[in-house]
Amino acid sequence: MTTLIAGVSGAIGSALAEQCLAQGEQAESVIGLCRNPEKIPDVLTQNDRFHALAWDAEDPEQLNVSALKQRLEDTGPVTTVIYAAGLLHDGEMFPEKRLEDLDRLSMSRAYTVNCLGFGLLIQALAPMLRGKQFKRLVAISAKVGSIEGNHLGGWYAYRCSKAALNMLVKNLSVELPRRFAPIACIALHPGTTFSALSEPFQQSLGRLNVHQPEQTADNLYRVIEGLSEKDNGRFFHWDGSALPW
Repeated sequence: MTTLIAGVSGAIGSALAEQCLAQGEQAESVIGLCRNPEKIPDVLTQNDRFHALAWDAEDPEQLNVSALKQRLEDTGPVTTVIYAAGLLHDGEMFPEKRLEDLDRLSMSRAYTVNCLGFGLLIQALAPMLRGKQFKRLVAISAKVGSIEGNHLGGWYAYRCSKAALNMLVKNLSVELPRRFAPIACIALHPGTTFSALSEPFQQSLGRLNVHQPEQTADNLYRVIEGLSEKDNGRFFHWDGSALPW
């Protein structure tokens, strides 16, 4: 059996991969997707049950499906997909504080990475989701993508792209059970985590409950392992409670 993690070189993605691999010798293999496999931590690359494939969230259609299928012949069918890729800021974009900061390219990039990448990944994986084994499809979303929960505004590109991701999850949760049951497709908020994504906001983090990546991975793993078909189409907090769309 195989867990596939997209964005495995990031703080949350790599910690989740470690968590999966730490479950014992009989645990599932992990296939990690990321833009730069050389940035994957040694603790993963040195594990015989971990396998890396190059994949770019900003160009998700370039996934080498043939190489993935060949790898799955050795590791077994996909039972869990975790989409941990995400874009909030980099050297060319930063979270918007007001309407005047709105930028077409930043909106487009955020949508591609935070939403479209998940959809195209599931599209590529769809032929591999057949079978009677229960499948979990998990998109790492964000509470700031909740429309009902938005009381502060700002962060246009990130909020809008995560809200779009949530709708994508909801759409998939309607279609996929008709074709690939048993299955659960969910959105999952990881909580604030010490990472490259949160690093520019260190002054604000003191007011929040911030987790180390290992803590976040432990929290998320518990939620993911506890999923059943009845959870299909839901939006979860890292502690397992429901979040408003």
